[in-house]
Parts: sequence; C-alpha cells; structure tokens
Amino acid sequence: MTRRLLSLLYIQVLIAIVLGIAVGVLWPETGTALKPLGDAFIKLIKFVIAPVVFCTVVHGIAGARDAGKVGRVGLKAIVYFEVVSTFALVLGLLVAKTFRTGEGFHLDMSGLDGRSVQGFVQQAEHQSVTDHLMKIIPDSFVGAFTGGDLLQVLFVAILTGFAITALPDRMREAATGAVDTLSAIFFGIVRIVVKAAPIGAFGAMGFTIGSYGFTALLRLGELVATFYLTALLFVLIVLGGIARFCGFSILRFLAYIKEELLIVLGTSSSESVLAQLMDKLKRAGCAPQVVGLTVPLGYSFNLDGTNIYMTLATMFLAYATDTELTLGQEMTILLVAMLTSKGASGVAGAGFVTLAATLSVIPTIPIGALAILIGIDKFMSEVRALTNLVGNGVACIAVSKWEGALDHAALDAAMAGNPRPLPEDRVIA
Repeated sequence: MTRRLLSLLYIQVLIAIVLGIAVGVLWPETGTALKPLGDAFIKLIKFVIAPVVFCTVVHGIAGARDAGKVGRVGLKAIVYFEVVSTFALVLGLLVAKTFRTGEGFHLDMSGLDGRSVQGFVQQAEHQSVTDHLMKIIPDSFVGAFTGGDLLQVLFVAILTGFAITALPDRMREAATGAVDTLSAIFFGIVRIVVKAAPIGAFGAMGFTIGSYGFTALLRLGELVATFYLTALLFVLIVLGGIARFCGFSILRFLAYIKEELLIVLGTSSSESVLAQLMDKLKRAGCAPQVVGLTVPLGYSFNLDGTNIYMTLATMFLAYATDTELTLGQEMTILLVAMLTSKGASGVAGAGFVTLAATLSVIPTIPIGALAILIGIDKFMSEVRALTNLVGNGVACIAVSKWEGALDHAALDAAMAGNPRPLPEDRVIA
C-alpha cells in the first residue's frame, strides 16, 4: 500500500514540497542554491507548451470542419472570460475597501529604493492597448514559438486551423493526420518531462523559503492573508456557484485536479500542467474541440487570480501611501486592469508589469511603492497560479455546457473519482 502511494505523482510532489520547505528552513543557503532545479523544470515545460497548444488548437478547428462552430465556441469563451474576470477584479476591490488593507502603514517613500522596480515600470510604459494588439502578430511563423507569448501561438494556430479546413478533402485529411502525429509526439514529451515535477517542486520551494524565509510573510502578512482569503472566496463562491449551475461540486473538482494543483503549488506556474489539465477536462466529458480552444485562450484571457491581485494590491498601495482615491479613479483601475491583464502570462514578471501599468493611470499613487511588494510577491504568485488554474478548468466545463457539448455522465464519473479513459492514447499521467 505504501509503495503504491509513493508511486503516485501528486504524493511525490507533496513530499518534495515538504522536503524543500525543510531544507529552506534548516539550511537557507542550500535552499537558495536549489533554484536551478525549479527553473530547469519550468523551462522543460515551457519549451513544449507552444507546440502542444498549437497542435491542440489546430486539431480542434480542423476537426470541427465548421468555421461557424469554432467561432461560436471562441465567442462564448471570450464572453465568459470577460464576465468572470470582472467578478474577480470587483471582488478584489471590494475586499480591499472592506478591510482597508494597508491603512495605517504610512509608507515613507523616501526610504524605498525605486531602482528595484524601474525595469517593471519601463515595461509597463509599453503596455498600451495598441501594443497588446500588435504583440499578437509574431514577426515570423517560427517567432511565435520562440517569443514565449501564448497569444502569438494561438494566432498562428487559429490561422493554420482555418487554412486546413479550406483544403480539399484528401489534403485536409493528410494535414490533420500530420498534426495528430505531432501532437502525440509532444504529448509523449510532456509525459516524460512531468515525471520530473517532484524535483522541480523541491528546488522551487527550497529556494523560496531559503531566500525569503518565513519572516517575508510576516513583514506584509496582512496583504498576503487578505489575498489568500479573497482567492479562496472567489473559488468557493464565484467558481463554486458556476460549478453548481453546471452540475458538479467545486470541492470534488478540486479533488479531481489535486495532482495538478500540487505541481502548480510547487512550481508557481499554471503553465506547468496545461497539457494535463486539457486531458483531464476531456476525461470529464468536455468536447475536445471546446477544450482545445477554451483552455489555451483562458491562459491569456481568464487570469482570475491575477485580476484579484491587481485590484487588491493597487488598493493596498493606495492605503499604505495614504492616498485617497475617488470613485472615478477606482472605476478607472477596474477598466485599465481588464486591459493590462490580457496576455499577462506571456510577460516576464507579469504580476509587476501589469500592476505597474495599472498604477501608471493613477499618478497620485507613487509607483515606486511597488518596491515593498517584491519580497512577498513570490508567496502570492503561487495563489495567483492556483486560482488561474481552477478558473480555467471551471471555464472549460461551463463553455462546454453552454455549447451543448458536455457529457454529463462522464463528468459525474470524473467527479466521483472514476474518470473515463480517453479514446486516443494521450494520457499524461
């Protein structure tokens, strides 16, 4: 029995997280030195994400053969993302105003080193709406796969999928077969790479605790605790309500994706389980075409955890610097955050870049105040990633139900702990 438990990936990841924390606490220098293990795992996952997303989206569009259906699914997904993302932004704002997190901090800007955030501020200056739209178009076909921006991969994949649907039958079947073969290869690579998740989680957690220690949580613990509470409320109430409407329990869904949640907890990256999440959603009764479009789109347009963080952190900095905001300025924060969060997963230091871009429209909040968040951002990035992951999983099931493409019997079986096997051999774990 013990040997069987130890063979389960999520048990291995859980053990690795505990060991990483122990090393970070007992031997901080050793824990800090473990950073390359976590970085290497993230790099291994990221190098295969672009081709996996490309093949999945192309297969979904080409397999549907109905451009109208693809457009309908995409439109429904975007509408869902915008509505739920707005709930996340508003919830973060309301919680901040209710608890007035940061009030009484009386932050003295003269004591902060603004140089530590200059890189993020400079990036934020180039995050206008036009820049976001222009970045969607890659410099070349290959460039979409090397730039680290999922929006560019989606753009190329959608064009390729529609191009294949317009081919004669024989050529379309040949092209679809080639994409399926490539997809099987890349899913096979993911199956190999994901076995290293315990090593990655061990290194990432050892580095986090070794570098910052538990004192990092105490310095700005009020913001961290408020963010954790808000994210939990969002998952249980907002996503829980959507889940109930779709006919399943959010708690059972969390249990269903527990392995993916633990990997994300250890690596602070929701991208590390993108392929696994898509497989589990297919097993849970979501149509492959809906999964292939909704999940990759969600990684750029449905960042619920990031949205909560942006409004909550902005209000925290306002209270901490004794800055009074008008209702108009608060509404401006919501509108700007809706834009700056899109595609944030493809931006280095996404949390700070999008936050800096949001702060730039409210000049009364000193943008240099961002420096006080650097030490604790790592602890909040994990919850951002976890919330984003759960949000995208629920979104896919909701869009599948809306489209009439949800197998409720398969969903019930999955939530009961008996997911059905996929017809194709693409099982990740």
